[in-house]
Amino acid sequence: MTPSRNLLLLIAALAALALLAAFVPGLALVWKPLAGVAAGAIVLDAYLSRRLPALDLKREIRHSIPVGVWSPVSLHLGNPGGRGLQLRVHDHHPAAFAVQDMPRALTLPARRVAHLSYRVRPRERGDATFEGTDLVIDSPLGLWRRKHYIAEPDRVKVFPNFRDISHYVLLATDNRLSQIGIRQCQRRGEGNDFHQLREYRAGDSLRQIDWKASSRYQKLISKEYQDERDQQVIFLLDCGRRMRHAEDGRVHLDQALNAMLLLAYVAARQGDAVGFMAFGGTRRWYPPRKGGDLVKKLLHQIYDIESCPEAADYLMAARELMPLQRRRALLVILTNTRDEDQHDLRQAVQLLTRRHLVVIADLREALLDEALQQRIGDFDGALRFQAVNDYLDSRTRSHESLRHHGALTLDLLAPQLPVALVNQYLSIKATGAL
Repeated sequence: MTPSRNLLLLIAALAALALLAAFVPGLALVWKPLAGVAAGAIVLDAYLSRRLPALDLKREIRHSIPVGVWSPVSLHLGNPGGRGLQLRVHDHHPAAFAVQDMPRALTLPARRVAHLSYRVRPRERGDATFEGTDLVIDSPLGLWRRKHYIAEPDRVKVFPNFRDISHYVLLATDNRLSQIGIRQCQRRGEGNDFHQLREYRAGDSLRQIDWKASSRYQKLISKEYQDERDQQVIFLLDCGRRMRHAEDGRVHLDQALNAMLLLAYVAARQGDAVGFMAFGGTRRWYPPRKGGDLVKKLLHQIYDIESCPEAADYLMAARELMPLQRRRALLVILTNTRDEDQHDLRQAVQLLTRRHLVVIADLREALLDEALQQRIGDFDGALRFQAVNDYLDSRTRSHESLRHHGALTLDLLAPQLPVALVNQYLSIKATGAL
């Protein structure tokens, strides 16, 4: 227990009265009885405070919440005693979470339950724990404050915010909406797998006509194809220091994970299997799998992946993947490169393209584009403009070299990544390149 402000004021008043009584003898007759009554009240209040019944507490929070989004937390406090209480509540949320409406002060009537709500916003993915709750309760006379700690641990998983990229589904062109799973609609005359026979339509090519079926039915019958199914898509996720770069409060790794989830959703709807390998920091292998709950399974596999301060080793990752993935697959490397990474990346591409089709999604910092758009007003500005142009020219030559060795490259800003990846995947499916 700790003394309240009221108790400190009472003691200060008694001390002032005692000091005054030293100079005014008649006040001693008043001060001593008052001091005795005050002392009795202080002791009685401390005794009553210790006899207060323990409160009941229950916390409600979803055990999986998205990063960067406000999520509600509810506390239910029950007072089984026969006396109302004045108290302050502080719930021990994870230190890395932003919080609103906590701590709180409230009045809890006798034999009643109070319901409190506040909000938290995780700043990073991973596991987090709500340890317990501090309750500071005023004594019946308000002279003491007693602190109670109620251990009520709750563990939550902070997932990538998949809702951030759900609207990208609607940004695809009309002829690709069916490929994203919103509306399944076959594209006539495209793809590699036979789908069905149907009557000839204007615009069908001659090679689509099934002459045997046309002879049998005495009318032109065309073959309809669909994109090849049962293929495999594997992400190589760079978790090295380059992916720690942050823009608008979001690091490149988080944005890469969102794009990865979107493409996994699209590929799963196409009947393809999806897996991933994390390298450069967190090391994790998830072999390609199919199923309607694929995105959910991926979320549980990637939610705690973090980047590290070390550079990623592309060649080592390629050497590890080759014996793990023997079947030809579409490999999507999600990374952020510099000139000094290109030799290692080029060797990895040479190894991977012996068996697989490789797409490199190379994230570019937005500040480079911003530097080119700034007005040049002095010599330093001119030097900066020229340096950025030289860097981007070198980056372009590096990507041309990677394409020469068989890789497909995407040079883009992080917000552009989800749509660009989906469009690249759909283009590969439509042309049968895989």
